[in-house]
Amino acid sequence: MSRVRIALVDDHTLFRKGLAELLERDGSLEVAAMTGDPNEVAALLRAHTPDVLILDLNLPPTDGITLMQELRAQGFSLPVLILTVSEADRDLARALRNGAKGYLLKSMEPDEVIDAILRAARGETVVAPTMTAKLVRLLDQRGDGGADRNDVLSTLTQREREILAHLARGESNKAIARALDISYDTVKLHVRHILAKLNLSSRVEAAVFAVEQRFTPN
Repeated sequence: MSRVRIALVDDHTLFRKGLAELLERDGSLEVAAMTGDPNEVAALLRAHTPDVLILDLNLPPTDGITLMQELRAQGFSLPVLILTVSEADRDLARALRNGAKGYLLKSMEPDEVIDAILRAARGETVVAPTMTAKLVRLLDQRGDGGADRNDVLSTLTQREREILAHLARGESNKAIARALDISYDTVKLHVRHILAKLNLSSRVEAAVFAVEQRFTPN
């Protein structure tokens, strides 16, 4: 299977090179291009045609979201992930509202970042586990309502309902595994079953759905 090709844009050289090295260690990823200069990004995308673009939020003299808008205007449509230290609600909302496929934090574990990149390449929306609760709170404040899926919820097992409640709180798979005293792989399997039963494509959608439905485990 071909590797997912990444373009990495971050103005901190040490972080950029360190992240590239970490990502390259995973056999499913390839860092096709990287730069710290936002003015070089369009040319790099044309030359290397990556599958996913990772942008820092702060990219003097511009910022990642503004750069993403400019690239969209030039016809680039690849998934864009914002990778940042900012946990501000407004930055999360602005990024997703302007078309980012994900919002990741630099404090995430490397395996979480790798998993998020792979899922974004498959078309999923990905958000750092600690930001998921903020996302669902923002949606809840807006009063967005989802379709009633109580009948579908009834198909979840007790364990799946417990895990869905943890997802709604924005917990990572590792945190859920510790809380429920089960293995990380078991949590991943349960999450896949939950998404399949609810006809959802990502854990973010599952968390939003749980909040929209005012879901509480039995």
